[in-house]
Amino acid sequence: MVQANWSSTRTVMSTIIFPMTEQSYPEPTTGVFIFNPQGELLLLQSHKWPGKYVVPGGHVELGETLEEAAIREAKEETGLDIYDLQFICFQQFIYDPAFWKKRHFIFFDYACKVSSLDVQLNDEAEDYLWVAPQDALALALDHYTRFSIREYLRQGG
Repeated sequence: MVQANWSSTRTVMSTIIFPMTEQSYPEPTTGVFIFNPQGELLLLQSHKWPGKYVVPGGHVELGETLEEAAIREAKEETGLDIYDLQFICFQQFIYDPAFWKKRHFIFFDYACKVSSLDVQLNDEAEDYLWVAPQDALALALDHYTRFSIREYLRQGG
């Protein structure tokens, strides 16, 4: 009788199908679609998404709600205090080469408001602009940002 070592086979197969990454599980993240009083959306240019405009956002820390993560990430990346968060959608990101690292994310995107236009970027972004959401669709956006802007507009935003 031949016995298979399924444990080592599973390891080999997962390495072939899903190349090694530093992650053990998908990482929940928030995307923060910040709108100023004129209804314009804040877009960033970041080395993490070469050649594309994106929105602020990042991982959810242990013990943090999605909304708390969105508020924290917006403050860290832009210096802005956001309010009136509204869920837009979620998206799956699985080893997309558009990002600078091989990662598996689950994006939870929120629209929110801000009173101040005093953007103070941290080291994750190099530049920013405020643009009407419909006009943003004509820019070089990453696929995920584009999808969420369209969904935001579809919902009446």
